[in-house]
Amino acid sequence: MEKKKNVIIVMTDQQRADLRKGCGYELDTMPFLDEWAKGGVDFENAYTPNPTCMPARVSMMTGRYSECHQVRTNHNLQDALYTEDLLDVLKKNGYVTALCGKNHSHRSSEDFDFHECTGHLGNEGEVNTTPAECEFADFLNSTHHMEMHVPSPGGVEVQHPYRNVLSAFQFIDSLDHEPFFAWVSFAEPHNPYQVPEPYFDMFPPEQLPPLHSTTENLEEKGDRYPWIRNVWEKVLGESVEERILRARSNYHGMLRLIDDQVKRLIEGLRERGLEENTIVIYVSDHGDFVGEYGLIRKGPDLPDVLTHIPMIFKGPDIVPQGRRGSCFVSLVDILPTLCDMLGLEAPLGCQGKSFLPILKNRDIPEREFDTAYAESGFSGQYWNEHDGLTLRAEDAVSPEWDRFDCLNTWTQCGQVRALWKGTYHIQVDMMGSGYLYNRKTDPFELYNLWEEPDMQGVKSELLTELAAAMMKAADTLPVPHKRYRTKVHPKGYWYQEWSCEDMGVRKMKAIGSRGLE
Repeated sequence: MEKKKNVIIVMTDQQRADLRKGCGYELDTMPFLDEWAKGGVDFENAYTPNPTCMPARVSMMTGRYSECHQVRTNHNLQDALYTEDLLDVLKKNGYVTALCGKNHSHRSSEDFDFHECTGHLGNEGEVNTTPAECEFADFLNSTHHMEMHVPSPGGVEVQHPYRNVLSAFQFIDSLDHEPFFAWVSFAEPHNPYQVPEPYFDMFPPEQLPPLHSTTENLEEKGDRYPWIRNVWEKVLGESVEERILRARSNYHGMLRLIDDQVKRLIEGLRERGLEENTIVIYVSDHGDFVGEYGLIRKGPDLPDVLTHIPMIFKGPDIVPQGRRGSCFVSLVDILPTLCDMLGLEAPLGCQGKSFLPILKNRDIPEREFDTAYAESGFSGQYWNEHDGLTLRAEDAVSPEWDRFDCLNTWTQCGQVRALWKGTYHIQVDMMGSGYLYNRKTDPFELYNLWEEPDMQGVKSELLTELAAAMMKAADTLPVPHKRYRTKVHPKGYWYQEWSCEDMGVRKMKAIGSRGLE
């Protein structure tokens, strides 16, 4: 009997897709990852379904969009709606599971067979026993999630990515040849923007490449962009530009630290004789402004810098292709793709699509992967300055204005939907406000083409595609009762011809009418 393939998902938190030399960036932030990716598939057009930590992570685990799994903010884990998720599927099929790092999903850490958790600060599940670890935890707790202007204490070995990889090795070494799944989940390069030597001085602020956008571009991005910049100016004070520059520098340094830990993980798999039978996925949950538009972190709407993510697949039966730019893929596609790779059935309610044909570079249904779709917002109207709601009352800032939560009532209210196709990105909100960008000629989305006369044909086509994507993302759950049957392609496809009869009656019931007589 063929040995089951192991699965490792290496997830970073808040990593922009474009800040690697392998993606055309001028600085060499992640040399190992760039080289390693050449032996796999490095998706040029990978997107998150929601640029918020918990909604994105629940989407990856369930293969469902946030409007359907109902975790639309970082505070709705108890509302997750699904039948089975990645953890359920793998455990049911004999896999031993581990969480090594940040969770922030709908599953408790105890749901994994092994867990050693870390977060952004020093008191979010970490077990700190040595003096160096305790000092580092105190340092993190003192940051208030802000950028640090001195190197972090304790060196590399107290940093959470190092400890996450160590946890993964402890888990793997405890097994007795069972197939395993490890979620190695780095809480970085997410704020607080901190990094130890030698990474602190590796990308000096004064030597960073110039930004592609400035605060002068804020007004063109909509009302929420100037609003959040005004808050940052109050929080960061008169040295706002200097502090954003230091945040950028630390962010770059953390990318290199992460790169070194990914190298350590892969070399550890190789030393243990596991690399050839392990599927390794490198991905992030969402991006970061990293200074563009005079902003850091995340917040409003669905810009490319927040939704465009790294995604690399490498392992057995994956044809090395390096950078792959002809297909759009999403975090929601990871669950059905892994099910397809492992010969398992995707759960009922899964909305993603298996891109295994892309990984095999054979019989690719290209129309299935010619768009990406994303959502944000928890509904309702937009809040504004006339509503009497304050940042302090909402606990979005500290009383001293030295802490700011960029995900708040103002940046997350309403509903925004976006679609990417070819070189274009279209975004529409519930009030009918729209944005249209050509990513090829305007990659940082500074020129809204929505009203341009010669772009009305493109806009009309993309609005139709967006409407279709929104309907495809409508929930199949709960399935109809009585005699109605929902036809769902076993790989999540929409345009491929197939028949339920081809799958057999049992299969048809499993994917289309579960629970019916």
